[in-house]
Amino acid sequence: MKKVKYYMDYFSKGEIALWSLTMIFVIGSFLIFDRENYLMLLASVIGGTSLIFCAKGNPFGQILMIIFSVLYGIISLTCAYYGEMITYLGMTAPMALFSLISWIKNPYKGNKSEVTVNTISLKETAFMILLSVIVTVIFYFILKAFNTANIAPSTLSVTTSFLAVYLTFRRSSYYAIGYAVNDIILIVLWTMVTIDNIEYLSVVICFIAFLINDIYGYISWQKMYERQNA
Repeated sequence: MKKVKYYMDYFSKGEIALWSLTMIFVIGSFLIFDRENYLMLLASVIGGTSLIFCAKGNPFGQILMIIFSVLYGIISLTCAYYGEMITYLGMTAPMALFSLISWIKNPYKGNKSEVTVNTISLKETAFMILLSVIVTVIFYFILKAFNTANIAPSTLSVTTSFLAVYLTFRRSSYYAIGYAVNDIILIVLWTMVTIDNIEYLSVVICFIAFLINDIYGYISWQKMYERQNA
């Protein structure tokens, strides 16, 4: 009960409402359209919860993101979305671990529940873009070799995922924008699967909920940055 009360005080009423609506959409869509893929349900619940913690700059969100990445990678394998599988298991999960270490090492004024928001220079931004181009080209040929379904959006997903995880590691508020763009691409990808199998509509709804959360994450981090640098 003490932990419940702590989190009720830790999160604002708006954040609690956002998380609650996310769970309603995730669980509701599963009960209506799926009722079989419990692994996806578990991944969606963990992923949705990780976003609200990440929006607060709490390192616990990265722990949940690591778990979500592993589960989502397994699910992607079943749909021959090798790009998603390789991206989340080979890039997002490891980078979430590095981000966890980075966030823990950079608490705001000793507050372990809030990371210090960072900004990156134009020089580093150019370096990040160059890296993303290199990663995209490498992954394109890897995905092509695996005969990945819907290779164009799958490759683009790799690019946006890399930008998102890099910015997360560097503690930039723009990490949430990267994930928001990635959410849009994933909505398109899973909509293509849903055309053949309506059960995957729950996955589409899941990423729509994630998109809303990531937009809020950006707003939250901007406010954190202004407060920390006031």
